Amino acid sequence: MDTVWSGTWVADRLGVRLQDAEEAAGGPRLTELLGLALRRNPKRAHLLVSQVLGKHVPQSPAAVYAAGYGLGERVRELLGPEGAASAVVLGYAETATGLGHCVADGLGPAPYLHSTRRPVAGLAPAGGFEEAHSHATSHLLLPEDPELLAGTGPLVLVDDEFSTGNTVLNTIRDLHARHPRAHYVVVALVDMRSPSDRARLTAFAAELGARVDLIALASGTVSLPEGVLAKGQALVEEYEALAHTPQPESESESEPQPQPQPAADGAGSALEVPAGAIQHRRPLRRGVSGGAPAGGPQPHGERVPLDWPAGLPDGGRHGFTPAHREALNAALPALTGRLADALGERPGRVLVLGNEELMYTPLRLAKALEESGAAREVRFSTTTRSPVLAVDDPGYAIRTRLVFPAHDAPADGPGDRYAYNVAGAGFDAVVAVVDSAGDTPELRTGLLAALAPHTGRVLLVSVPSYVPAPAPTPVPTSVPMPVPMPVPTPVPDRQEPIMPEPLRGPAFSSYAPGDVGWLLQDFSDVELEAPTEEREEAIQAGGAHYAESLPVEYQPSPQYQELYQSALAASAARMARAVGTVTETVLAERSPSPVLVSLARAGTPVGVLMRRWAHARHGLDLPHYAVSIVRGRGIDANALRWLAAHHDPADVVFVDGWTGKGAITRELKAALAQFEGFNPEIVVLADPGSCVETYGTREDFLIPSACLNSTVSGLVSRTVLRSDLVGPADFHGAKFYRELAGADVSVAFVDTVAAHFDEVADAVGEEVKELLAADRTPTWEGWAAVERISEEYGIHDVNLVKPGVGETTRVLLRRVPWKILAQRGAGADLDHVRLLAEQRGVPVEEVDGLPYTCVGLIHPRFTRGATGADGKAVASK
Repeated sequence: MDTVWSGTWVADRLGVRLQDAEEAAGGPRLTELLGLALRRNPKRAHLLVSQVLGKHVPQSPAAVYAAGYGLGERVRELLGPEGAASAVVLGYAETATGLGHCVADGLGPAPYLHSTRRPVAGLAPAGGFEEAHSHATSHLLLPEDPELLAGTGPLVLVDDEFSTGNTVLNTIRDLHARHPRAHYVVVALVDMRSPSDRARLTAFAAELGARVDLIALASGTVSLPEGVLAKGQALVEEYEALAHTPQPESESESEPQPQPQPAADGAGSALEVPAGAIQHRRPLRRGVSGGAPAGGPQPHGERVPLDWPAGLPDGGRHGFTPAHREALNAALPALTGRLADALGERPGRVLVLGNEELMYTPLRLAKALEESGAAREVRFSTTTRSPVLAVDDPGYAIRTRLVFPAHDAPADGPGDRYAYNVAGAGFDAVVAVVDSAGDTPELRTGLLAALAPHTGRVLLVSVPSYVPAPAPTPVPTSVPMPVPMPVPTPVPDRQEPIMPEPLRGPAFSSYAPGDVGWLLQDFSDVELEAPTEEREEAIQAGGAHYAESLPVEYQPSPQYQELYQSALAASAARMARAVGTVTETVLAERSPSPVLVSLARAGTPVGVLMRRWAHARHGLDLPHYAVSIVRGRGIDANALRWLAAHHDPADVVFVDGWTGKGAITRELKAALAQFEGFNPEIVVLADPGSCVETYGTREDFLIPSACLNSTVSGLVSRTVLRSDLVGPADFHGAKFYRELAGADVSVAFVDTVAAHFDEVADAVGEEVKELLAADRTPTWEGWAAVERISEEYGIHDVNLVKPGVGETTRVLLRRVPWKILAQRGAGADLDHVRLLAEQRGVPVEEVDGLPYTCVGLIHPRFTRGATGADGKAVASK
């Protein structure tokens, strides 16, 4: 049988070479463990594709498990019985979650935890860090046992590859500041560090005063010729364009193909790949896979109830102890028996397909199924977030690609997900294993529907998502900045003691007392501001959260103030129409007597205006409150308690100014999952990102209140959440800038817009009729654009892309971003953006095809204090 290395295609075109380390003689060669593929990434075009990880390449589950288990045995030998007994294993999401589990199994008595990108409301993080080169960068550590990472025994960190060491250094730095220990062990399938990276780790360990060992199956380096990045990007663009060009079908299966073809999404011939090689086989006809019945299988799949043991975690997201491991081992025969019964008479080839972070449970099911002999051949792989080019060539590691939308409402927003080397591989059955958080209607119309044309049967296994009860946060031993305040367990009980009454103007804010009640503490006498340089230096040095301090508020120049007044005069009627439309939609669909709760502070002027419209048009006196929501920490739980004690939660309508990419929309939805009765669907004045169902408009136009800071928001600062100021029973805090009263336009802004209510009333009535009859399902098209921009400009973190006029304006007012992208030919709506950018030395780049009027870009390499999804600084690498 002829074989070819699955890195040949990339190596021949780009000159990329894998060089084994001399000291690795006797172990597996790098080419036996790795293939090569290409991806759209401005930092690194090539991708090392593991043949034994069980992520991109379907592999024997026994081989996948043995690779990790064997590494665990080597760690146990290194540590000795005493060290192994006190060790903790930490794996990295998403790629190494299953590998870390296997290492922990091989080590023996060690508990296991993996990082996650899925926040859990009410559970305080025990740490967090950024993975700068990843497609999705922010990691959280959410152990159920707050003491899991607090010991002094060895910490074993597991990743699939060790390339530069940046991620590991970020992790150790974060955890060592909290709980110092003397010994760290880094485990990877391959160690690909350069000599300078190796020297950096040695220096880091010496600086830390700790021992850092490294264990890998193979080690070596990647040789990259000059210009490889540009050549790789050009190849990706060329083959992605070809992939979307219709290809003529062969007249027969045996007709030779003259040259490699890019595999179209969801089609092509993906061949099963043994470790180290791809077999030359007769290509399958495009769109056809082994055993598919005429007409195709049902896309929704056949559900297989496993009767998962109660209380057994589905994986290590919140910790997996030796006792959990024993419980799973004991349950596996029965679980596998049910799966085998569902598969029926011994099928040929079966793929057990895990889902992103959920790798270990499907791997163990696949391994047990393989060992039982219930199928002729069993393979294992998982879906992934990472976009990789597919090329239908035996010398390329990613032969085909299935694309489908995310189905688990991820906190960082929607996006495409992928399954590689599944289409055309001739699987008689695919068993998709998900957790209950991902068992949604989108799963059926997405992943399962994508699988159906490529296999005879699709079976669905759903295991319960393990969500622990919130645990108290341990007292840190050494943290440079205040640690995050744990979110109190939400128990909305009308019988609880009454909390402090809302703050109201004129004592707090320049709004009239009836316009809004602020569910906040008054921090006006607390020194919270710092110059931008000092503040962002603290964020970088100590991992502090952006909400623990305040920037010095930018006060615009007279020229800018004139621009604001011109913008207000030009757009007041347009804004009044949007206010009327969103208010009437709320009254018609949500509640005839809603309780407006704006998200401080951008949502508060909109809440005031909605209240004014309801009074002017219907004589309603709607309650309106402002509450704090903080990226990475959720909404103020005590404010929700207050609302539940004073109003029916079903009447509460959360209000914000606009959507950019929808991050706050998802943050709110995740935070409210722990509270009964509240509707998590936010309403906004403008929804250019198509993230919500209730809005005033979906146009990206200038909302003048975005042009200013506190002086258009009642003279109230951004909200503050700091553990030394906000206790377990307290509201979040904010400042009232009384000293800026001379520049305040908050009430004048509301009055100017409200003066146009009568003239837009008829237009609002017609627009609302159309909206009530229309399909307003969010498309999240803005999120796709943000992901694309993040990758094209080398940012690799959607949190650092600020889309739309409102978000761009705010980022210019609060800091100095990297650059501004402006829609070519955008008119007066961007006059204030251009002026601010000029005053702050920020370049404005006009581009075509921008779905927003403008986009602000923060770059972790060029913008100090750039904060990721957890609200902390993204390390510059």
